[in-house]
Amino acid sequence: MKTKPPHIRVVSASVTGLQHRHQSLPCQDYSRHARGRNFVAVVADGAGSAKYGGIGARIVCTTLCDLLKNISFKQAEEKIRAAIGIARDKVVRHRLNRGKDEKNINDFAATVVGVIHNGGEGLFFHIGDGAAIALNDNDYDNFIASKPENGNFSCETFFFTQQAWSENLRFTRYSSAQTIFLMTDGLTNFSFSNDYQNIEKGFIEPINNFLSEEKTKQKAVRALTNTLNTPRAQKLNTDDKTLVWAKVK
Repeated sequence: MKTKPPHIRVVSASVTGLQHRHQSLPCQDYSRHARGRNFVAVVADGAGSAKYGGIGARIVCTTLCDLLKNISFKQAEEKIRAAIGIARDKVVRHRLNRGKDEKNINDFAATVVGVIHNGGEGLFFHIGDGAAIALNDNDYDNFIASKPENGNFSCETFFFTQQAWSENLRFTRYSSAQTIFLMTDGLTNFSFSNDYQNIEKGFIEPINNFLSEEKTKQKAVRALTNTLNTPRAQKLNTDDKTLVWAKVK
């Protein structure tokens, strides 16, 4: 007998950061989720220095969700690598990549934070900054996190378009989580202590409690968007902000 997949509620929101607003630029974050044999969600942050970073973020999110939702979970790491390779191929062939080769694909640079969840276990996959959290609702001190990764400098990170993308792809497994958070870099300083050893409960816990209780999707999305868009939040971090919250039942 086939096991019934768990019911998963999802609420997500993206807001444009002050830096892009002042430059009259759109939000370059993107998120997507899909359900099949697996639940898959991905957030991506298009690099501010990349001409088509927002397009790269959209391509990698949609490609990974489409290709991973029905794979065998036992083969997840192999399939994730293959799916990122396909996303890179799409960028190579994109109409805005005039050379139609890998030379210019960094124009589409984006970080990747994703999850594939099956039954009672899950796998985070991650290139660059941003973060992911898996936790049980009554135990915020014992969580599993996929933390940001930067290069030699704090402002330098890694992207799926780089030649060494596979070397910078990280996997983190978890089990028995009730709640999953995926976020871009604009929210990591709200969500963790400075050393990333603890969750900032004053941010994570109220969001989790409210979204768990609010049954109307439209109200939940509006409330989450407003939270990410407060003047204080925009002042503390001027980057674009995307958060995906998923409740596993």
